This record gives sequence, structure tokens and C-alpha cells, in this order.
Amino acid sequence: MRDHVLFYVNGNEHRVTRGDVFTPLSTYLREKRGLTGTKVVCEEGDCGACTVILGQYEDGKLVYETINACIQFIYQLDCCHVISVEGVKEDGELNACQKSMVEHHGAQCGFCTPGIITAMCTMYNECEKVDETTIKDWLVGNLCRCTGYEPIIKAGLDVDRKEMVKLDELYPPKEMLTKFKALENDPVLIDWNGKKCFIPVDVDSCVKFKSENEGTVIVIGGTDVNVFINKRDFDPKDTLVLTRVKGIKELEIKDGVLHVGAKVNLLDLEKFSEEHIPALKHLLWLFGSPQIRIAGTLAGNVANGSPIGDTPPFLFVCDAQIELTGKDGKRTVPIRKFIKGYKQFDLNSDEMITKITIPLPGNDDVLKLYKVSRRQNLDISTFSAAFKMTQKNGTIDKMDIAFGGVAATTLRMVKTEEFLAGKEFSLDTFEAAGKIARDEVTPISDVRGSEEYRRQLAENILSKFYYEAAAEGETVCQ
Repeated sequence: MRDHVLFYVNGNEHRVTRGDVFTPLSTYLREKRGLTGTKVVCEEGDCGACTVILGQYEDGKLVYETINACIQFIYQLDCCHVISVEGVKEDGELNACQKSMVEHHGAQCGFCTPGIITAMCTMYNECEKVDETTIKDWLVGNLCRCTGYEPIIKAGLDVDRKEMVKLDELYPPKEMLTKFKALENDPVLIDWNGKKCFIPVDVDSCVKFKSENEGTVIVIGGTDVNVFINKRDFDPKDTLVLTRVKGIKELEIKDGVLHVGAKVNLLDLEKFSEEHIPALKHLLWLFGSPQIRIAGTLAGNVANGSPIGDTPPFLFVCDAQIELTGKDGKRTVPIRKFIKGYKQFDLNSDEMITKITIPLPGNDDVLKLYKVSRRQNLDISTFSAAFKMTQKNGTIDKMDIAFGGVAATTLRMVKTEEFLAGKEFSLDTFEAAGKIARDEVTPISDVRGSEEYRRQLAENILSKFYYEAAAEGETVCQ
């Protein structure tokens, strides 16, 4: 068992051990390696100034995506290749993206520019076609406080693709792949100063470690846990990192049921959902920036237990099942029973989520998902809702409704559902149901909205659902 994390930075091998394993990548790059092009502003994965390119070892190759270095810790990077803004130059000269940013005055104060450059380089590495929509999607997680977006977009459109060198050509992967292949069955244990970090390669080892270390914190993407470490002085004693665990990245449909392994990131789930569950695809697009969606997982969103999590209302109305694996094997729990209270779960100390299964809506079902937040893409929900309806001959046959942000947990709207069952599918019906929903919720006032505002949303969303379902239009998430 190794006692160090091995990864590459700009093509060079790095071996990190002891306390440095527990630090953010941004800190390591800036303070340990002098790569200060990676900027730190928010330390919570929001602004994108710290964006770097991450090559993850998958199926014998490196798959490159963008990540926020401020909330990606060294213990998540075993068998990976990191490319910072210093590493995107070609033969010591600015690459085509950098040249275009210069020519179009895409940088003003320059603090956000390194993150924009690395995101843009990854976009051109991965996308065959780039237009304005593509650029906005890829750069939505890179905030420019000088409001210089127009020249940045122009710069992105004017990049000479023929001059862009693919990342596998800029950094031939043979040496890295050989090294990673040799280590793919090699777990890592860091035991330092009273803290432990275990990076296993199989589920059985995960269960054993968790059962032997009470209070173990599980990390995959770290989009919540690592923010707490940065901002709330959270200091877990024992950390279990799942980034290299095999057998929990299943993403497929079997007999009308979607199977989502614990390691499946939200960006892959979003792409997969486009054909099978378009409403979920759009909701996941709103979930966060590309940097967050490539790191975050559906299992993590459930395990976080937040009453304003974006995906639990959808999982509630679709009767999702949570697969738990522990010392005694696997068991399956309906999500409605898995979440028992505010951050309280039907989860034994030795168990972990290994998969979530979701029955697909039927051809006659109407599924609509909603998110209300102060800004569209990079914000936590104020209120969320999911509806799944089956109707026959103008009558509501079955209605499943779940709201987020209106109680201590995701709330199944039982009284509202019972009222709607068997009623005529009409505006009057849904307006009356809205008044019931208003009284059924128990929201609080906080920085994202008042109690009264959330009650009004709970009432109004019923009418919104009616208009959209009646028009048979596409789901609109706001």
C-alpha cells in the first residue's frame, strides 16, 4: 500500500505525502510549486479564477475536463494529470486561445483570465464545433468582475482552431498512462498527525475502512465537503476518497430503470439524460458550472442531505431507490425512507451509497422539474419542485409532487396529491391545489427568501405546471 499520492503537473511527476495531501490543489500549485497563475478568490468553487485542466485516468486513457483547484484537494488527484495556465503554452509561446484573448482585449484586471484561458483551451480540446452558445456554456463558471464578457466571447469565437494543439499532443500521455496502469490496483493510505486518508480501489476496502473508523467522511467530487473545510474550519479526522474505486460508475438503463453508480458525475448524467429524461437534463444544466458538474455526483447530492438540494425532488417523484453496501452486503432503501430528517439517514456506520436506481417515467407521464434561485446557473435553490402526472380522458389519474426549500427535508406533498387525484385537469383544479400546497409547506425565512415568498412559490408553481402541461411544451426550469 502506497503512502503517497502520485500525479503529474504540466507533464512532470509529483509525489505528495504527509500534510500536503490534505491541502487544496490551488494551495499546492501556488505555495509549493510557485505556479501562481492559478488565482484564488472565493475558495468555494464559485468564481472559476482557480480553474485548471484535469486529466483523469479512465479506461486506459486520459479524459480532460475543467475543475476548480480551490475545492479539489490533493487526495483526489491520485493517477491524474493537472495542467495549469502555465502549462498551456506551446513551445514557450502563447497558444491560439491566449493570442486571441490578447488581440480582443479579453483581459482587463486579469485576475479571472487564467481560469478563462484554461476553460477555453479545454473547450477547444473537447468540442468539434464552437459557437457563441458553446462558449457561454463552457465559461459560465468563470466570473469576470470587470464585466468584460463581450471581448472574451469574441476572443473565443476568433480562435484559430488549426493552431490549437490537442492536449494529448502537447503532453504525450505514454509515460503517464504506463505509470497509472501499474498503479491502478494500488490503494493509498496517508496517516499523518492524527489524520488518515484512504484511497481504495474496491468497495470492500471502503466498507472495511468506514466500519473501523467512526465518523469517516466520504469524498468523491468534494464540492460540498471541501468548501466546509475551506470556509467552516471543518477538519475531518478520517477521509475516504472514492475517486479510484472500481465498479461504482455504472450508467445505463435496464428494464426501464436508470442505474446511476455513486461515481457518475453530474455532467455525464446530464449528457445521458438528454435522450431519456430531457427534464432532468435541463435541471442538471442549471445545477452549477461545468467545473462543479464534472466533480459533483448524484450520490453526493443525496448524501449531503440538504433540503434545498436540486435533485431529491425529482428522485422522490420517480420513487428512486438507494443501494447501500456494508459489511453484511447490499440493501436497497426507497429515497423517501432513506432521508429521515435534516441530514439524518437510514444508513449504518459501515454502509455507503453505491448506486441509485430510478424508474423512468412512462410514455403517458408528464414530468416537469423547477428550480427557483436568484441567478440562473451558479446559485443554490431558493425553492425547487418536481411533478409527475398521469391523466386519463381529461382526469388526473395519479399525481406525484415533491418540493425542496419548504421544510427540513425534501417534502412529499401528500395532501396536495390526494386532492388532485381523480380531479379534472383544469386551471381551477390546480389553482385550488395551489392553496392547499401553500398551507402544506413549512418554510423558514433566510438569506435566499422569506417564508411568505416560499409559500407563494409553492402556490404559484401548481398553476405554472398546469399551463406547461396543458400546452405540452418543453420543461422550463427557472
